[in-house]
Amino acid sequence: MSFLAIEWNPSIGLDLGFFVVRWYSLMFVAAFLLGLRLMKKIYIEDKIPAEKLDTLFMYVFVSMLVGMRLGDVFFYSWDYYQDHLLEIILPFKQINGSWKFTGFTGFASHGAAIAIPIAMYFYAKKHLQKPWLFILDRLAIMVALAGFFIRFGNFFNSEIYGKETGSNFGVIFKAAGETAPRHPTQLYEAFSYLVLFFVMWYLFWKTDKKEHTGFLFGLFMVVLWSLRFFIEFLKEAQVDGREDWVFNSLNTGQVLSIPLVIIGVWLMIRNQNKFMES
Repeated sequence: MSFLAIEWNPSIGLDLGFFVVRWYSLMFVAAFLLGLRLMKKIYIEDKIPAEKLDTLFMYVFVSMLVGMRLGDVFFYSWDYYQDHLLEIILPFKQINGSWKFTGFTGFASHGAAIAIPIAMYFYAKKHLQKPWLFILDRLAIMVALAGFFIRFGNFFNSEIYGKETGSNFGVIFKAAGETAPRHPTQLYEAFSYLVLFFVMWYLFWKTDKKEHTGFLFGLFMVVLWSLRFFIEFLKEAQVDGREDWVFNSLNTGQVLSIPLVIIGVWLMIRNQNKFMES
């Protein structure tokens, strides 16, 4: 009996007749449009010319897509791609001996967590002439908001969902062929990230934390990846046979989250020590 569960079987998007705009794509667009609007307010506060936002958008967009793509390839799917190297860079797959357009099927947020900061180093150096952590502090606020939209997109796609709840509560992902209630881990993450966004937004505008270079980015790293670590316990394994490959309990996403949390803790402690010495 699952009379208290929600049956989730949405359409794939908005059907315009000649084209279907997928919900996931809409979530991406919403994340970038709202993020740019809010980032403009931050740039005005910091007295940075607004035209530098266009360059920031390109740096973030390209590095995010490349990072997420390579993250999936090397962290989660290398067993497949080592024999299909062309499919890493091409939106095609070999199916039954012939090439078919499938789009890029596979992205990992841990890849973006590496690629975006690298891109921001060059952006801050070339376009802002400010410390690397200056832009990371501000961008982290927008990334938390983007995480909310992206995980909502995953929910619409009925992907990255959780394990069976073992009760009448949960979500039945009909589009994925599921028949039992599961944890809607996409929503757990989405609303956690939304709370993180509001906390960081408050700290930026209502406290002096933005003057402590590296603090906001460190807080972002600690909270977001800690949330990801614990929510992973409720998720289905994304890679067959690799859910229990470390310490007999940690999956790939959790192992990758640990060093990111440590970096965040170091940034916050480092920042606090500098503040006390000044």
